[in-house]
Order: sequence, then structure tokens, then C-alpha cells
Amino acid sequence: MKKYFLVLALFFGITTYTNAQQKVPTATELTAKSIDALDKRLKLNPTQKNIIYNYTLDMYKEQLSISRKQQNGTFTENDVARSYKLQNETTEKIRSILKGDQQTEYDNFVEEQLRGGKKKKKGKQAKEEEEEVVTGISGLILPAKTSS
Repeated sequence: MKKYFLVLALFFGITTYTNAQQKVPTATELTAKSIDALDKRLKLNPTQKNIIYNYTLDMYKEQLSISRKQQNGTFTENDVARSYKLQNETTEKIRSILKGDQQTEYDNFVEEQLRGGKKKKKGKQAKEEEEEVVTGISGLILPAKTSS
């Protein structure tokens, strides 16, 4: 189930990103950014980095193609299924070349991406504490107003 959400988040992220930008990012640019983020978190060795780069580049090429189809109005349900399948395969391929703690950290990374990425704090407070991220239905509930 998590994998489907990742695909959906990734697909809509690419679509939103490409719609919001004047210049559409290339698959190579998207891949480089993803690899940098993964390398920072997982401490990839050069072989892992190269293999993951190739898997990710292929995935982004296909997803950008699907994004263009969506913009042109030629998007079909088969494209959605193909996108899910490709994302799931890519995720599994990446997990298969990671070792021990890297796999756990990769799972954490994927979950963070599903939640919208890490929240950054500025100043002293960022060093002292991490921001609490509320997930699930409780994240949708507004805090009660207090009377002053």
C-alpha cells in the first residue's frame, strides 16, 4: 500500500513541479537530485550509487513521458498502471542492492517522502528539537481554540 502512495506522490510531485516551473526538469536533473538525497541519507558506495542512478533515471524518463501525456490529454488508465508498476519495481530493485541498515533508512526515507519530506526548523530551536510530524487522521484535526 505504501508503494502505491509513493508512486502517486511522486507522479503528482513531478506533474506539479513541471506545471509550476517555466523550464521542465529533465529526467537527468530529477535523478541527480534524488541520488544526492539518497546518498546523503544512506551513504551509498560508488557501485550502489551507479546502479540506483540507472534505475531512477529509467523511472523518471518514463514518468516524465506519462506526465507529458497527461498535459496533452492523451493520458489513460493503462498509464497509471504502468507508472505504479514501474515505481514498485524500481523501489524493489533499489531495496535489493541496499544492505542492512541502509534498507531500514531507505524505508524511513520513502515514508518521509510520502509525508511531504522533512520539515526544517530555523535557528536554535532546530538544533534543540525536531518538529513533531502528525500523520493519519489526527493530522487533519484542527487544534481547539482557547479563550483568552
